[in-house]
Amino acid sequence: MRKNTSSFREESLNYHSQFPSGKIQITPTKKYSSQRDLSLAYSPGVAEPCKEIARSSREVYKYTSKGNLVAVITNGSAVLGLGDIGALASKPVMEGKALLFKIFSGIDVFDIEIDESDPEKFIETVKAIAPTFGGINLEDIKAPEAFEIERRLKKELSIPVMHDDQHGTAIISGAALLNAITYVGKKINEIKMVVNGAGAAAISCTRTYKKLGVNPENILMFDSKGLLHSSRTDLNQEKKEFSVNTYPIQKLDQAIKNSDVFIGLSVGGILTANMLRSMAKDPIVFAMANPDPEIDYNLAIKIRPDVIMATGRSDYPNQVNNVLGFPYIFRGALDVHASVINDEMKLAAVHAIASLAKEPVPEQVNIVYNKKNISFGKEYIIPKPFDNRLITRVAPAVAKAAMDSGVARNPILDWKIYQEKLLDRMGYESKMLRMIQNRARTNPKKIVFCNGEEYDILKSVQILHEEGIVSVPIVLGNEDRIKRLINENNLDVELKIIDPEKEENRKKVEDFAQILWKRRNRKGLTLYDSKIRMRTNDHFGAMMVDQGEADAVITGYSRSFSLSLRPMLEVIGRAESVQKTAGMMILLTKRGPLFLADTAVIPNPTSEELARIALMASHVVKGFDIEPHIAMLSFQNFSSNSKTSSKVSQTVDFLHKKYPDLIVDGELQPDFALNEFLLASKFPFSKLVKKRANIFIFPNLESGNLTYKFIRGLGDVQTIGPVMLGMRKTAHVMQMQSSIEEIVNLATLSVIDAQIRNN
Repeated sequence: MRKNTSSFREESLNYHSQFPSGKIQITPTKKYSSQRDLSLAYSPGVAEPCKEIARSSREVYKYTSKGNLVAVITNGSAVLGLGDIGALASKPVMEGKALLFKIFSGIDVFDIEIDESDPEKFIETVKAIAPTFGGINLEDIKAPEAFEIERRLKKELSIPVMHDDQHGTAIISGAALLNAITYVGKKINEIKMVVNGAGAAAISCTRTYKKLGVNPENILMFDSKGLLHSSRTDLNQEKKEFSVNTYPIQKLDQAIKNSDVFIGLSVGGILTANMLRSMAKDPIVFAMANPDPEIDYNLAIKIRPDVIMATGRSDYPNQVNNVLGFPYIFRGALDVHASVINDEMKLAAVHAIASLAKEPVPEQVNIVYNKKNISFGKEYIIPKPFDNRLITRVAPAVAKAAMDSGVARNPILDWKIYQEKLLDRMGYESKMLRMIQNRARTNPKKIVFCNGEEYDILKSVQILHEEGIVSVPIVLGNEDRIKRLINENNLDVELKIIDPEKEENRKKVEDFAQILWKRRNRKGLTLYDSKIRMRTNDHFGAMMVDQGEADAVITGYSRSFSLSLRPMLEVIGRAESVQKTAGMMILLTKRGPLFLADTAVIPNPTSEELARIALMASHVVKGFDIEPHIAMLSFQNFSSNSKTSSKVSQTVDFLHKKYPDLIVDGELQPDFALNEFLLASKFPFSKLVKKRANIFIFPNLESGNLTYKFIRGLGDVQTIGPVMLGMRKTAHVMQMQSSIEEIVNLATLSVIDAQIRNN
């Protein structure tokens, strides 16, 4: 896990300060390359949409970005974990919220930090800027002011307004509560509930629970001073709503006895073991204080094996995470131009999230969380944040509720088309990478890095180890040089250093040399040469994997690809069923991951070899729970009048006959393979029509490698690879002088590769 060190602090500061500063930016959505483009974008062309909007204000959604633009607004008075740090200091947090909006639901955000503590002035400021936005997300505003600010803005504005600190937690925990009660077979109107905490989140949560059916007479709420009781004179209006006047109990340990549900939105450790023991059969405990829950998860399940537990932490089951809600709630509200986010819409989100947890879980979600069969139960009462189905369940439910309750001004007519548009809005490139990283963390592996005397390698190793992706990082090279690099750059990295040239490793070198010589002595390799090779990092690292002393080997940083690949093939070699290995690049793009092969190994593959490359690539893609859609590329479309295009055509014919269910077609030019509308209009007979191509097989190495290098040079697309196809064990060769990000990505994929092989 990541450590709280000065090194991490510096890394965080560098992350935020590297050019361009911050985490978000504005990107044009229209062409701007010519003078005519600029005249349409601004003067004089911009006058036309202005006049249309002046005639009818509803046209603003048609001609501007208002319908996909949310303001994340705060005064910094209650920043999670930091308190009242003020408007300016809260800006990094608001930018982070903007990032989540974008990557989970495709919503653009302006973060706005208002330096104003007076609620009335704050409200007037927000109202004045509201015409810019399609919705407003209030964030990190202290209670009780937050209640009045949200109430007034909802009443006085005609766009959706939601204070996520209140309603986000309420919606997610509400879904969890419904499912937990269903699982234990209790009735929601009969359960006895104790709520510890009476801030904005606790008040909103409890209001939601009442709307879901919890009997108000069965709820006891505590703040830091004790039970909310009518005899107290220090209660604000919101707390008075939950005060009781007949209940004699004044202490938490008395109130919790025989209760069915404990809701914690307070401080860590306040729920004791004895309190938990005193609860009713099949207790439900939502300990949502962060980072330390009201009771430790492991302690709770040990004391009460029948407990259903939820927390705010990602390392325990049933994480109550607001990202399950707010991106999709605003998505649905924006898409129907809702005038408000009302109770009907919030409850629709609750039920949509709850229902999703009862559906069969896609295999990719199982893989990400290292589970064989996640299913509805005690450890799965709410969906996982990495579940891609959330946007197509929650956003439509919210949109439909807005329509049914009469607050939608742009009703959706075709729900199937709407779901397709939702998927198009997703930030696939970042989501895919997060899923890969999360899957790798479930079972970290021992990786040996052959180029240990390079700063970029050592920095990558530090990141991988801190992130829990690599369990034991091993670097090969001169120990003194490696330690000097670590000290000179203040790297905080735990690793194992092995120098094959060192005297202490001579026995290991001798043993490895014997193994290699026995395998290759009939291919001209002498024992002397074998000993020489085993003193090189690449051969030594490959043999560590071959002999089970490491799970994966990565090399290539300091030498050309071909020179680095040769030791891998000599020592580890190809899988038994493979005649030739190949290389595949993964590009993480806005349209989803694209897989390019062969970009690294076979100079001019035959038709048969092209077919094998396509099949190996499809096997890897299926491992990501993605259906392979293969485009066999050529410089011509369905025209076999050259040697290259004829070779591709023969490959396609073979695959169609041998694997009729495989979605593959060609020969295709790349622009047609990438443009589904162009392909459908010109070649409606193609198997790839209405199927987005995601695997691209190049007719030769030159075309594949040049294409990849060109895209890599642009720098706008994240890459992973080359991923070696057909190796007997996990060995990957990076591009020379790969960036730290590329090294981390390839190492992460290597961990998954090793996981799959072990299984």
